[in-house]
Amino acid sequence: MAQQFEKINQSHKEFIEKQKIFFTATAGTDGRINLSPKGLDSFRVINETTIIWLNLTGSGNETMGHIQENNRMTIMFCSFDEKPLILRLYGKAKIHFAGSENFNKFSAEFADLPGKRQIYEMKVEMVQTSCGWAVPHYNFVKERQTLNEWSGKKDPSEIKEYWEERNNTSIDGKNIEMPIL
Repeated sequence: MAQQFEKINQSHKEFIEKQKIFFTATAGTDGRINLSPKGLDSFRVINETTIIWLNLTGSGNETMGHIQENNRMTIMFCSFDEKPLILRLYGKAKIHFAGSENFNKFSAEFADLPGKRQIYEMKVEMVQTSCGWAVPHYNFVKERQTLNEWSGKKDPSEIKEYWEERNNTSIDGKNIEMPIL
């Protein structure tokens, strides 16, 4: 049975901190919905109504394109081991770009990963939990290091060049306004 909460409580926070993967979902005013798996140590609960996650350079930049147009975001965690549980965070997000004051402030929460692109800050409007009884059991083996290895081989100018070439247009053909700092 699903339950809804106004804020992230301590048991929610503890559950979130144990998860090795989370999923982000965003949508523009039209076009496709984007649903992305995220990993590494890139998520933090700041307080009971605020979360942040570090977005790394990748093949696309749909989340940013959507948030610039429509700031709604859903983040989902689910347990693949232990007690079955699905936890969703619903809220409004804003983007802090690499080099900005808030990006620099929030970066201190994370390890220095290569290819840091944005930090999303979301004000949580609702937390929903549900049973997760049909989610299969999986064992966590290890974090993939492929993205870190790829980004780590590039100097900052090469990362910025990649952003300019690959991260400025959404899959729906919309221009993504990404400042290149």
